[in-house]
Amino acid sequence: MRAFLIALMALTLSACATVQKLDAAGDVHALLISIRDGDAATFETLVDRPALKREIQQRLVAEASRDGRVPMGLAAILAPGLAELAGEALVQPGVFRAVADYYGYRPDMKIPGPVGISTMLRELPDRRVCAVTKKDGPCLLIFAKAPDGRWKLSGFEGDLSMLRLKR
Repeated sequence: MRAFLIALMALTLSACATVQKLDAAGDVHALLISIRDGDAATFETLVDRPALKREIQQRLVAEASRDGRVPMGLAAILAPGLAELAGEALVQPGVFRAVADYYGYRPDMKIPGPVGISTMLRELPDRRVCAVTKKDGPCLLIFAKAPDGRWKLSGFEGDLSMLRLKR
């Protein structure tokens, strides 16, 4: 009986993770479609701009500190302004096109539905999820559940060079 209860608890916990990934998959799918199609209105509803700006700021400071040419204090002073500019300029559907292409969301490709997407999401210890292209692959897009119940893009862990302004 004890083994049965342990097995039941394990299945319940794994089902919760699966439900969370399935819940997130619809919004992840919608975001990737909006990127592919250049749909700025939908994209905007699925992005947590303040979280992305904070992350960009932290990454700019970290990268500047590794570059011996920029004093750490100066990097910390300039980072908020640069993050604000980057947040406005880089957080657009067209800029994330290379990321969508990386995940296979090209106009010439068949797009998997939310159930297919859920298999490519990894639950993170802090209850966020990230999108991967293979089981042990890197996370590029990080999603967090917002107070309105939607899963929103809240982080980007890829190489910042993937985010390019269209010319």
